[in-house]
Amino acid sequence: MENKTEYVVLFPFMAQGHFIPFLALAQILDRNRYTVVFVNTPLNIKNLRKSFPPSSSSIKFAEIPFDTSDHGLQHENTDSLPYNLIPRFVEATPSLKLPFRNLLSDLIDIHGGEKPICVISDFFFGWATDVAHAFGVFHLIFSCTGGFGMACYYSMWMNLPHRFCDGDEFLLPDFPEAGRIHVTQVTPAMSMAGENDPLTIFLQKNFVSWTNSDGLLLNTVEELDKLGLMYFRRKLGFPVWAIGPLLLSEEDRSKTGRQSTINSKQCIQWLDKKDPKSVLYISFGSQNTIPAPQMMKLAKALNSSSRNFIWVIRPPLGFDINSEFVEEEWLPEGFLQNIHEQDKGLVISKWAPQVEILAHKSVAAFISHCGWNSVLETVKYGVPVIGWPIGADQLYNAKFLVEQAKVCVELGRGVDFEVTQEEIVVKIELVMGENGEGIRRKACEIKEMIRDAIRDEENFRGSSVKAVEEIFIAALLRKEKIIAETK
Repeated sequence: MENKTEYVVLFPFMAQGHFIPFLALAQILDRNRYTVVFVNTPLNIKNLRKSFPPSSSSIKFAEIPFDTSDHGLQHENTDSLPYNLIPRFVEATPSLKLPFRNLLSDLIDIHGGEKPICVISDFFFGWATDVAHAFGVFHLIFSCTGGFGMACYYSMWMNLPHRFCDGDEFLLPDFPEAGRIHVTQVTPAMSMAGENDPLTIFLQKNFVSWTNSDGLLLNTVEELDKLGLMYFRRKLGFPVWAIGPLLLSEEDRSKTGRQSTINSKQCIQWLDKKDPKSVLYISFGSQNTIPAPQMMKLAKALNSSSRNFIWVIRPPLGFDINSEFVEEEWLPEGFLQNIHEQDKGLVISKWAPQVEILAHKSVAAFISHCGWNSVLETVKYGVPVIGWPIGADQLYNAKFLVEQAKVCVELGRGVDFEVTQEEIVVKIELVMGENGEGIRRKACEIKEMIRDAIRDEENFRGSSVKAVEEIFIAALLRKEKIIAETK
């Protein structure tokens, strides 16, 4: 690899779920002797600079202005944003194009005219392709999702097949290999899609702009996600690399502003008292939650089940996600006291040390919203999933886990899906009980598959390790070609 006079520009979308894989990628580049310039808006950079001081690595930070008030918004990232305002936030991001162009110009000047090896931008920032190419810089789209889930999401928005469906199921016209899509797997945003819908206009234009890039990176594993990777290689006609799983340690996750609301040591001590494969973990991610009636049913199911559990709980849908949790309004009377007295469950407000929990030998299953970071964390540690996807690509990630990976049973689907207390108990037992042996065995097989993908040893180099090398060989060849053409 080149020495650290070479630098790479990373520009993620302003959300926790996007920062994590981008920062994990930055750490890989740092280890491979590249300087990384991590671009984001002022408040996000301010928070990251506190946790990643300049002396600690070759990861540098650069601010790009983003006046959210111009778009009727008050936040620079989606973490504290009400769910209904996230589409507006996404639609506002093309306003960053000119500031990013100016920033890239400044970076080149600061580096004495030396251009970055490449610009790697978020999948929401397809417009960054034109900016990079205006300076003759190699550009890559990085989708922090899996291949299959993003392929379905991409195809749905580009084709809108549900608008022409008379029944309950339909095929994706350019991705029939994905199998049938049910109308309940159409998100509320997709159901409103059309020629005059701002989100549809944004996403279709954004996805079209991908085709001008030099390649696509996906936070997945080649051997696990062949169908999704095949789709994009066929559809886009340029290199598509699987470079995952890109995950942060619990310590580094906390540096992104997501510190656990429970002492990690306390959590592990509680797990240490439980038998192996006896604990159910429940979390709906950093931006998702379920309606109050469903939260009540879930609590009653956990009460009636014999299984131990850890539940990361946030205010239900319709309430301020940053507000304090009110037990009397959203949980059965005496719920917290009962589980405490029985030492049966641990209820954690807002944030938990998820990586450490999933890695613990006592954890047997994960009720998850199927956000891709959570998916990677659970399959990395061989923990099966009970899926309750809420929206976006989560619905297709769950489909992938059930039908392709075979490490999941689906419990709910979206926020309007009615799930009974009895169904919850049945699904928990289906995975954690005697009949779950097959799904648990499959989860262990995928755990080994992922371990192999990231192995970097003298006699064995995993597919994800090789992919990162191939990316920079391609980028450096492109740079050398441009230099030769200008002489």
